[in-house]
Order: sequence, then C-alpha cells, then structure tokens
Amino acid sequence: MNKLKILNDPIYGFITIPNSLIFDLIQHKYFQRLRRITQMGMSYLVYPGAHHTRFHHAIGCVHLMQQAVNVLRFKGVTISEEEENGLYVAILLHDIGHGPFSHAMEHSIVNNVSHEEISLLFMERLNAEFNGSLTLAIKIFKGEYPRKFLFQLISSQLDMDRADYLKRDSFYTGVAEGNINSERLITMLNVVEDELVIEEKGIYSVEKFIIARRLMYWQVYLHKTGLVAEQLLIRVLKRANELHDLGIDLKASKALMYFLNHKISTNNFDEETLGVFAQLDDFDIISAMKEWQSHDDFVLSELCKMIINRDLLKIKIRNKNIKDRSLEKRFNSLMETYQISKEEAHYFVFTGQISNQAYQLKEKRINILHKSGKIQDIVKASDQLNLKALSKPVTKYYICYPKDKV
Repeated sequence: MNKLKILNDPIYGFITIPNSLIFDLIQHKYFQRLRRITQMGMSYLVYPGAHHTRFHHAIGCVHLMQQAVNVLRFKGVTISEEEENGLYVAILLHDIGHGPFSHAMEHSIVNNVSHEEISLLFMERLNAEFNGSLTLAIKIFKGEYPRKFLFQLISSQLDMDRADYLKRDSFYTGVAEGNINSERLITMLNVVEDELVIEEKGIYSVEKFIIARRLMYWQVYLHKTGLVAEQLLIRVLKRANELHDLGIDLKASKALMYFLNHKISTNNFDEETLGVFAQLDDFDIISAMKEWQSHDDFVLSELCKMIINRDLLKIKIRNKNIKDRSLEKRFNSLMETYQISKEEAHYFVFTGQISNQAYQLKEKRINILHKSGKIQDIVKASDQLNLKALSKPVTKYYICYPKDKV
C-alpha cells in the first residue's frame, strides 16, 4: 500500500502524511473513532457549520508540526529524525482520549479522569501494539524528555494545538475574529537555551493570536447557548446514572451501559475499560437521548427533549453572583407547576460561573526574542496595553431556568 497519502484540508490545502508510522496510527480504530467525536461539543446548536471533528483537528496539528520542524531546522536547531517522529506522534495523539462531545462530557462518563490521562493510556496501549515505536513520543507528551522546547511545541500557550484549533474553529463557525495567521507565527519560531521563543518581527502576530483567543472564548467556546446545552447534556448523564442506581431500566448502547454499570475513576480505569471507552462516541449519546425522550421519568425525558429539539433553558449571564432569592422563587414556581421535588427542580434551575483568561502570566509564557538577544515576556515586550488586562481572569455568573414555565 502507498502509505504516504495526501489529504485535502479546507484550511491548509493538501496535507502530506510524513511517514508510514503516522499512516498506520491514523488507520488504527482508536484514531478513526475521532471521526465520530465533535471538536466543539454542542456548539453546532449555535453555529450550524461547527460539525468538524477531533480527527480533522489532529491531522491539522500534524501539518503545522511539520512546518515548525522545517522552520526550526532551517534556523539551525538540531532535531533528529527520531525526535521529529516523536513530535508527530505526540501531536497526532494528543486528543485521542476525548470522549463524546469533547469537553462537554469530560467528567460525566468517568469520574475526574481528564482526557489527557486517557490519551496517555491509549498511547501506552498503542506503544505495546507498535513494538515500542511510541516510547519517545510518550516521553515528549509527558514533558519528561530533556529537550524542553519539544514539549512546548505540544503543550504551551503558543503550541501547534492552539495554532490549529483557533484557525479551524474560526473557519467552521464563521467567526472571523478567531482567524489567526498560524503560518506567520510558525515562521517566527526559534529556540534559545532550549526554550521556544518568537522573534521580534512576529510580535504583532502574537498579539493578534492572544486577542483572537479571548474573542473566540467569549463568542464561541463560552457562548451562552452552547453553555446551557452542555450543562443539559451533563445533567442527562447525571440523571441516567441516578435512575440506573435505583434499578430503573434504561436502554442504551453496550458501551454506554458499561459506564452506567460501573463507576470508573483513575484507580479502576483498566485495559477492559479502555477497550470499551474506545467504542464510545457522540452517536451513543445521541441515540440514547432519542430513546430516553419517551422515558417515564419526567426529568430525564424533558432534558433529552430539550437537547434533541433545541428547546433549551433560558440562560442569563451577569457580572455579579446570582442571589439565592432569585433562585428560590424559580424553584418554588417550577415545583408547583409540575409537582416535582426540589431535587428534581435542581435539574432545570441552576447557577454556575464561567471564566476566561486569554494569557497566563505565571506559566508557560510566550517569550519574545529581540534583535539584541534579550528575551522578554510578550506582555512586557508589547506596546499593546490591552495584553496586561488580558492576562487577568474575567469571571461571569449565569442562571438557567425554563423560559416559558418559570
């Protein structure tokens, strides 16, 4: 077989698969599952075009990593063939542990096991299957490889992951504010004392990147409609678990039933669990919700109908904490209307908070390399006063309740 295939990507044009190992990993059933995992969770309920997948994103990241390796080598940075392959494998598989609807259900299917931890479990399983070919990639992914800048290309405030998802999500949602110049950013990359830096000429591209990130979070990732849909999805699984524990019969796929039958956490996430998790995707959740719409339980059926028919809860966002008085009034009204308990009303009336910090000053900084050789954090190097403000977290508070019933 010809393993050096070319893929056509709407963002970058033709993408070349660099070697046969990457091809074989892409062909593997674990990676093919990512075709059935939405990149942006429930955001397609707001932006109809946002149906792209984690598969799209991972391939795009490999393409950008190839560009980064070429640029750094051109500038005299030594990267061995083994290190190059390690980078490609690590960036290809960095999101392989995502469950259905990506971040929306990260802690709902399993208890407090992050997608990064599950990605690592997948990588270790694949390493055994591929006779140790992923050993270096795993070291780089975990930040254990001595050359620090290789890890920064995978995970930092200006890594290939962010460089792809901002541009890709901007394209598929149609939100132009997120469209960054990833090629320009990569062309400005360099390495000084084992740390990734951006040359001074690229400072404005970095400013645009940070501002684009802020805008994408408020306009897209934390959009109130997407937010309420994700909250409902989390509550569907919570209610399903509750009913299942009471011995109430629920119909779902074999893979989803496994996670309803077992309480999975870091301690018992074993080989068998990983095998079942590898069969779980968005379709399991959607088909379960379609089935549960007609369930006898009022809470479960109503929650499922809301998502399937996009008849969501009303959500209001405030700059201040929501008062208990406002919450109580809505609880009482809902309980009276539907003759349900306060515990059940909690599924339809709730508060929460969202936070956005476009740039973190304390960790994994973006450093600018001046012509004089001086290295400065982007906030100090930039004449853009807004950047300092963007490094402070902004928190907002929300309340959700049924729009026509309360």
